[in-house]
Amino acid sequence: MGRPDLSRRRLLAAAGGLTVAGSFGFAALGTGADALASGADTRVRYWNLFSGGDGYNMIAMLDAFRADHPGIDVKDSTLQWGSPFYTKLAMAAAGNRAPDLGVMHMGRVTGFSPGRLLDPWDVRLLAKYGVREADFTPALWKRGIIDGKLYALPLDIHVQLCFYRKDVLKKAGLLGADGRMVPVTSTDEWFGVLKEAKKATKKGLQTLGLHANDQNFMWWFFVAFYTQLGGAYFNDAATEVTFDTDKATEVLEFLRRHVTDGYSTAGAADGEQFINGAPFTWEGNWSVPVFSGAELDYGATPLPSVLGEQATHAESHAFVLPHQSERGGATNEAAHQLAAYVVQHAQQWAAGGHIPAYTPTLSTAAYKKLSPQNEYASAMDHQATEPKVWFAGSTGILAQRVGPIVVSSTMGSAKPEAAARRMKGMLTELLASKNPMDGRTAAQGGAVA
Repeated sequence: MGRPDLSRRRLLAAAGGLTVAGSFGFAALGTGADALASGADTRVRYWNLFSGGDGYNMIAMLDAFRADHPGIDVKDSTLQWGSPFYTKLAMAAAGNRAPDLGVMHMGRVTGFSPGRLLDPWDVRLLAKYGVREADFTPALWKRGIIDGKLYALPLDIHVQLCFYRKDVLKKAGLLGADGRMVPVTSTDEWFGVLKEAKKATKKGLQTLGLHANDQNFMWWFFVAFYTQLGGAYFNDAATEVTFDTDKATEVLEFLRRHVTDGYSTAGAADGEQFINGAPFTWEGNWSVPVFSGAELDYGATPLPSVLGEQATHAESHAFVLPHQSERGGATNEAAHQLAAYVVQHAQQWAAGGHIPAYTPTLSTAAYKKLSPQNEYASAMDHQATEPKVWFAGSTGILAQRVGPIVVSSTMGSAKPEAAARRMKGMLTELLASKNPMDGRTAAQGGAVA
């Protein structure tokens, strides 16, 4: 596998990182030839984008690996989350200066030119260290397969959740005998719940934190409820737009109603208001450490299934092998061993709110004791994910282009039906556009499961 023939400008444009072109500093990111740790004979250079609580948990897992495997020196580097991370990873892979192991959001893998900027996993090596396809849900494993090869090894599933304050819902009569929020199965039931919760809410607080003016959250919520309706974006070959504007309008009207009926305040500090007594907030599972740290009496469920089948927006962190022209040998095997170890020892990772991708972890007594994680773990069985095309994925072009359209409808500057038509037009434009990584459209890019 030769060095990718990709121009620097093309890579920067693809990663959305033109503004950070002058800030690479690769020598500071672990590419130096400093001495191995004492007793080690192999080094694995590992780049990730985890900060805060996730960063703490990842370091703890790496330290555990180091203690168990003194012969492998792990040199980990944390880079800035989002486009800067993906830009640096792309440039390193194109310049044959890539780390031995990296992390990506699963939705970004298809657009990262697998086979050019990413190397495939050796599934036999993974099996040697205890990780097999059977240990993952089929849909999740399949997301990492491109052109018949595994390019992304799932670490977790992180989902959008409906967090609720048990003290407020108890006062409103909305807790069941099990101490959890009463289930809802329709929009009428959901808005009935909001109506009762509002009556029990302290003055000055919104009923539901919705991130109404945030393009990423609005897009994630749209994906969830559009999936509940069975909506599709493109045909299987990614040659035609199959976006259903009627279903999209129904979703947009549902989201908009939260604002027009006075349950959500655009621009409110949603997480802070929840801590201060707001009954609901829709946030990612990464908020679990924040709310638990505030010592709230709260629960968390997948987003309410009010439009159809169960579905809540989901993404995944996954281990990848950035392209190296001479990948192989002891270092490559050690990278496989490290990734397999972290995947299998994800109890620490689960403490940060993420659902472990390695399904045996979910059946352990330790995981079942985690709250509220044990309340929403089932979300991994009904994931609403973005389409498998090069412009999708966390912080990707799809969210950047379509997310603001959803916001315009939720905020009232555009009517839902008009916004739905604009969304379809944008999807048509994106489908015909070429991936700057390799100059191919989605239909030509091999996003084959």
